[in-house]
Amino acid sequence: MSGQTPMGLAAAAAAAVRPCRRRLLSSASVAASKAAPGTATPLFPRLPHPHHPPCGRRLPFLVSAASQSQTGPDAPPAHVPVPGSTSDPRAAVSGNLPFFDRVLFPDSFPLETPPAKEHEDAAAQADEVVEAAPPVREESETEREAWRLLRRAVVSYCGEPVGTVAAEDPECTETLNYDQVFIRDFVPSALAFLMRGETEIVRNFLLHTLQLQSWEKTVDCYSPGQGLMPASFKIRTVPLDENNEGFEEVLDPDFGEAAIGRVAPVDSGLWWIILLRAYCKITGDSALLERVDVQTGIQLILSLCLSDGFDMFPTLLVTDGSCMIDRRMGIHGHPLEIQALFYSALRCSREMLVVNDGSKNLIRAINNRLSALSFHIREYYWVDMKKINEIYRYKTEEYSHDATNKFNIYPEQIPSWLVDWIPEEGGYLIGNLQPAHMDFRFFSLGNLWAIASSLTTPKQAEGILSLIEEKWDDLVANMPLKICYPAMEDDEWRIITGSDPKNTPWSYHNGGSWPTLLWQFTLACIKMGRPELARRAIAVAEERLSDDKWPEYYDTRSGRFIGKQSRSYQTWTIAGFLTSKMLLENPELASVLTCDEDLELLEGCACCLSKKRTRCSRRAAKSHAG
Repeated sequence: MSGQTPMGLAAAAAAAVRPCRRRLLSSASVAASKAAPGTATPLFPRLPHPHHPPCGRRLPFLVSAASQSQTGPDAPPAHVPVPGSTSDPRAAVSGNLPFFDRVLFPDSFPLETPPAKEHEDAAAQADEVVEAAPPVREESETEREAWRLLRRAVVSYCGEPVGTVAAEDPECTETLNYDQVFIRDFVPSALAFLMRGETEIVRNFLLHTLQLQSWEKTVDCYSPGQGLMPASFKIRTVPLDENNEGFEEVLDPDFGEAAIGRVAPVDSGLWWIILLRAYCKITGDSALLERVDVQTGIQLILSLCLSDGFDMFPTLLVTDGSCMIDRRMGIHGHPLEIQALFYSALRCSREMLVVNDGSKNLIRAINNRLSALSFHIREYYWVDMKKINEIYRYKTEEYSHDATNKFNIYPEQIPSWLVDWIPEEGGYLIGNLQPAHMDFRFFSLGNLWAIASSLTTPKQAEGILSLIEEKWDDLVANMPLKICYPAMEDDEWRIITGSDPKNTPWSYHNGGSWPTLLWQFTLACIKMGRPELARRAIAVAEERLSDDKWPEYYDTRSGRFIGKQSRSYQTWTIAGFLTSKMLLENPELASVLTCDEDLELLEGCACCLSKKRTRCSRRAAKSHAG
């Protein structure tokens, strides 16, 4: 891949992944040869997919406990095997992630037969061990129902599972695009399957969506960048000839050209990278990671995100509706959700990219962007009582390199609700920052993923969870978790949303409660050592989800009503609940999704090289790490 252009990389990716095609017999042939008269043969039976053992070896960034102890200047790089270490892939997670060994390597724990003369003593010791062992928790009926529903949502392509549909509501006749496999929606489903030891569906999903990346994408004669990943795809059957004697299955992607508002899904590629890292860390499938098409796919996504533009900030500039909030909600610019996912994807990519002549410049660009982005978010997006009081006293129209009010924020922008809402302890990251504009709304996904990826400092992460605990009745109440707080109402709603009938106050994206956010909340709580908060939220959700038929979202200020246009049996609601439960039972699994604080990023801040910019100094940056 050395020295290839983006077009060359795209061609290499397309050549490396050949489309999977399967000839299907016509319904008449099937009826004549196999089926009885009047019997329908489904083309895509949704059956539980079998467990397949993992392939490959453990990844370089999964090191054993012994190798982790080797630190300091003489320690080998993370990608270099430690001398004397075993080549057994189980050793990579031994002692660190024992759950993976139990699930993925059951043969690693054979029952040994003791010598005959020691048989009685061994039996007695075994009895003591059995008595001392904690009882295995039996799945609740709600969990068993959730697994049945999740497996029912699985779709197959060429006889292999490739994802889960957005919703499988048998009572709804208007499917819209809920019968498609969305990249962002599939992430909690993928995690649930991975933690269950069922890895095949995730591997297939990663490779087939990667294949779609190289497809031509055109909207009104304009084609976006090669690295764009689809928002979703659907499996269709098309005739092979005019006589309809046979059919083939094809993947039909949507890159935003069919979406409401025709907005490209910026977050799809970021979620794909995050999921790829989680899959590889759990399975150790380094063979997949080292494939040319996979490495090329990562590079294309990053090249698109890191491309030069007119922006003066390290944050990613996007239009409204380009993420989970996919309708007009006033988040255009530099929304926190995109920045948190962007930062996480950069951290994941830095671990996974193969270092060679073709990737050195990209890796250097990643490190530079990580340093600048980390400082920018920590310094300018964070608000607490002290910061709001500082903004309240801002001077405006400052023209100098040493200006305090760098973005010319007018104190009158501080909303009245925030003055009484912000607690004395704790704080959060605001939703957006642009010249002369701060969006003070609390966006849950952005704040939670900033904790998981270590985009925040440890102190800021603790402050966010403290705020959620303090404002539990506003952010959780009867159903976790508010997608944003507060809702836009009256003239603000009419102007910013365009009087969107779906995003009315305290509904859908405008202050609605989304149960799928439960797994991100659980992940953040585990990372910060606050699992009791996650248990409390899960208990609230578990009381209602099954009885309410697993809705997509809830309405009203406290989340009491099922959303007025909410789909039932929403897959990522189901998967988010299961993933949350499994993370709590096996907190060591959180490490496949989280990133630790990296002080070297702050040491390498590009602003340190400039004598003119004294504000962003190494000392100032490192002070935010505490």
